[in-house]
Amino acid sequence: MNWDDTRIFLALTRTPSLRAAARSLGIDQATVGRRLNALEAELGAKLFLRAKDGYLLTAAGETALAAARRMESAALDLRAKIEGQDDNPGGLVRVTSSDSIAIEFLLPAVERLQQRWPTIRVDLEISTQVLSLTRRQADIAFRNVRPESPDLVVCRVAAWPVGLFASATYLTRFGEPVPDDELRGHQLVAYRPYLDHSPFPTVVEVPARQARIAMAVNSSLLLRKAVAAGIGLGEMPVHLGEREGLVRVWPQRRRASDHEVWQVMHPDLQRTARVRATAEFLSEAFGGS
Repeated sequence: MNWDDTRIFLALTRTPSLRAAARSLGIDQATVGRRLNALEAELGAKLFLRAKDGYLLTAAGETALAAARRMESAALDLRAKIEGQDDNPGGLVRVTSSDSIAIEFLLPAVERLQQRWPTIRVDLEISTQVLSLTRRQADIAFRNVRPESPDLVVCRVAAWPVGLFASATYLTRFGEPVPDDELRGHQLVAYRPYLDHSPFPTVVEVPARQARIAMAVNSSLLLRKAVAAGIGLGEMPVHLGEREGLVRVWPQRRRASDHEVWQVMHPDLQRTARVRATAEFLSEAFGGS
């Protein structure tokens, strides 16, 4: 197996169709099909069963997959080590973060970065998915949970207390909630992933079983904007709620755990000039908060 054919084989194991594999590789669908046929002919074995719901690995394909993954790991390791020797602060840096972090902190930092290093191009992807740094899906990631992998370089760039907020319009309409009645008669804007793990929502450690969930979102930016629109009460980092101009409800209460932001990089890429320069500018945007 050569590396070009291996990339096509791996893409088909990770996507449901020739079209999706071609899109992920940036080539046309016919090329993927032709190269797969050539690979199977060269190996003298069928690697996939063509099923209605996609391509399924055969026994030979499963054996090939283990070897293909080793080839991919070696190729990525070689690329990272070569790039780690680069002293020129120019080129592409891929960054992933949540929408709130990107808009409030990263965009202003990229503008300052461009003034200092205009040959660095930043590709910023907004995603709630955890993109893989080891597979080079991203060079720098900003995450709200510290990664457990010991092979990554991790730095906490922010830790904000979390409070309960509402718009002035909402409080005029519904009044301020009373902690002892589990938010009876009030509406919530909830972060959907939290609801998936807990059927009984709480806000700043206060049960909210009597509240009506008016809206659920999977974006922290949408949550802030929904609260600002008067849809309901919402839990969010105090720093961001105040920047939005919202009213903090029960200022003496806060969630037990802070909202943390972690900057994550691959150790080899940390020594790459353009990645190191970008990481420094982006982390400074949080001001040690």
